[in-house]
Amino acid sequence: MWRSLRPLGRSAASGGYRRYAWTGADADCRLWFRMQAEARRLDVETDRNGNQWAWLGDPTAGDAVVTGSHLDSVPDGGAFDGPLGVVSSFAALDELRSRGVSFQRPLAIVNFGDEEGARFGLACVGSRLTAGRLTKEQAHELRDGDGIGLPQAMEAAGYDPDAIGPDPERLARIGAFVELHVEQGRALDLSGDAVGIASAIWPHGRWRYDFAGEANHAGTTRLVDRRDPMLTYAETVLAARREAELAGAVATFGKIAVEPNGVNAIPSLVRGWLDARAADQDALDAVVAGVETAARDHADRHGIDLTVVRESFTPVVDFSHALRDELSRILGDAAARTTGTTGITGPSGKVPVLGTGAGHDAGILSESIPTAMLFVRNPTGVSHSPAEFAAEDDCLAGVRALADVLEELACR
Repeated sequence: MWRSLRPLGRSAASGGYRRYAWTGADADCRLWFRMQAEARRLDVETDRNGNQWAWLGDPTAGDAVVTGSHLDSVPDGGAFDGPLGVVSSFAALDELRSRGVSFQRPLAIVNFGDEEGARFGLACVGSRLTAGRLTKEQAHELRDGDGIGLPQAMEAAGYDPDAIGPDPERLARIGAFVELHVEQGRALDLSGDAVGIASAIWPHGRWRYDFAGEANHAGTTRLVDRRDPMLTYAETVLAARREAELAGAVATFGKIAVEPNGVNAIPSLVRGWLDARAADQDALDAVVAGVETAARDHADRHGIDLTVVRESFTPVVDFSHALRDELSRILGDAAARTTGTTGITGPSGKVPVLGTGAGHDAGILSESIPTAMLFVRNPTGVSHSPAEFAAEDDCLAGVRALADVLEELACR
């Protein structure tokens, strides 16, 4: 599966992936998903929001167990973020069939669309629409960097943008969703464990900062006569780092657009996007407020007009305690039965439970259905980069852990 998926959407220049929603690379990944599902005699459907589902059993029977993740990427992203969860889901089904188990509940593997939000700037569009946390009207307002709207992009890819929207009937048929994901950090590497269980997702959001100044000639305009928004932007970036350090949080300006974007021109507009995350809401609020206060102080000093728009926000996600505890019990029992030979547990003999600052489809769905997550060790902690990596043994441990969970939930 890795060999067949690896070339899709990969940049020869960077070695990273550019699998953006409703593009040719996205279509290739969707075809790959369909082929993997059909090779396993699963029934494939695409819902009104562009999410793909591969079903074993009757989709309408109710109380289904669902696993999976996403196949799209951030710009020049790594091979594991998202795809590891989808590949591991198919591999876990293969493992269960090799065990000869009998399924008592429907099982589905899902590929959620536009999880990363790389093209339209909003993460988890497919799951947000399904859960009713993004309306059709809001989705239709989304635009990519070239000004192409989400409806236009969907239509060009052969999908109906007018059909998107909440899908409560589908969610009502799901009893549990378990998402496996490569860890985006080094907690498991530091503890010596191959697999972990998610406790919660930090609250996080994206804010757009528009710094408007005055375009002018870079070579003839005196420094004292300039209204240069780049200066205010740069000071705001530094302020974000300071505020994050004070709150024990993270804050990043990782995307910027400049007008007119000329080497010899003072910018008229600098637009930057702030990504901020913290362990609790109070800390996040302190960071966001501190950054905006600093930005406005610098803007006033330099004669810059500042507009701040919150483009997305996800509150803290505390995963279902009952399902999380069930995963701990299942994996603990599995490790005990095999005297640790599965490679799931590390020196402690227990499967660790850890929080994360990264958002996921499981977090979006948590308000609607019981959700849980498994993490696979990332030895470097690097993610959203071509250097993202997980060792084969750890990936296989993740497959076995997911198979153990699915067997208990869907077969007993």
